[in-house]
Amino acid sequence: MNATLDAAAFSPRDREEAVRHAVWESVVRIEIDHHPPPEDISVKVKLDTVGCIGVCSGRATGLTIRRTQRLAREDTEPNIFLGLQVTGTSVVAQNDRQAVLNPGEFALYDTSVPYTLGFEAGVDHHFLRFPRAALALSEPILREMTAVTFCANSPVAALAYAYFSQLAATEGLHQDRYAQAVTEPSLDLIRAAVTSRLGDLSLARESLEATLNLRILRYMRAHLRDRDLSAAQIAAAHDVSVRHLYTLLARSGVTPGDWIRSNRLEECRRELASPRAQYRTIAAIGHSWGFVDATHFSRVFKRAFGLSPRAWRDLNRAHGQAGDQPQG
Repeated sequence: MNATLDAAAFSPRDREEAVRHAVWESVVRIEIDHHPPPEDISVKVKLDTVGCIGVCSGRATGLTIRRTQRLAREDTEPNIFLGLQVTGTSVVAQNDRQAVLNPGEFALYDTSVPYTLGFEAGVDHHFLRFPRAALALSEPILREMTAVTFCANSPVAALAYAYFSQLAATEGLHQDRYAQAVTEPSLDLIRAAVTSRLGDLSLARESLEATLNLRILRYMRAHLRDRDLSAAQIAAAHDVSVRHLYTLLARSGVTPGDWIRSNRLEECRRELASPRAQYRTIAAIGHSWGFVDATHFSRVFKRAFGLSPRAWRDLNRAHGQAGDQPQG
């Protein structure tokens, strides 16, 4: 994804809504209070991705951003933001703490907890969004390290600022052939900055172990369409044995084969019910979610949901047509 938003392209009365819509759809759901009147609002935003990392570089007139309790509570896939101050100052408030950022400094904040970002004199900032599961920092560490200023008097923080500034600004690194190469080092560098700030490097290893289950499940969901997804592949991707993988997942009441099959079936059921997939064959939908044999797919689908894939699709079509009828 590569997109640019310039609020000047919209009439003054539409600027606030255009900015809000773009941020909600591509970055995070937040409330935005612009300080100047609509005709004086200026916002320029560049959006891109680097693997699983979202990149948003913005310059704007003064505003305040609020992640409310309601929006945080509705978040099903929490993220951690790293905010880098380029010029000017800003304030990050979360977990009853407040970090003031000057050029060359950054802070972390968590989308699962309400926060406020204040840009009184305007925005000149890089926002990098990381899946919380991929970052693999434990809950206590996140509570302690959000809304804390990471500044140049720490060599690791200074390195992280320079690295992430370059990552945000260098479009060549956003290309697929480079993105995968820089994703894991990026995650490692954040962990290094956090654990060096805490003064206990062993915490990085503890966080990785404590969140291994979460990272394994995230990996399984991301590769659900892979027909060759197996316990051996999952174990190898996380540098554990197959036996240890089963032991880890058993703590959450999960076995890899059952989890993969049930989640694939749920995705098939969702897609079969969708009007957008009405012209795709049932076999093609099953195949796209790893069910190579159409007869086997129909059998396990009926066993799971009590209806064949065709009956489930017909039932949802009938409901859709009934809903389209005019009310008397």
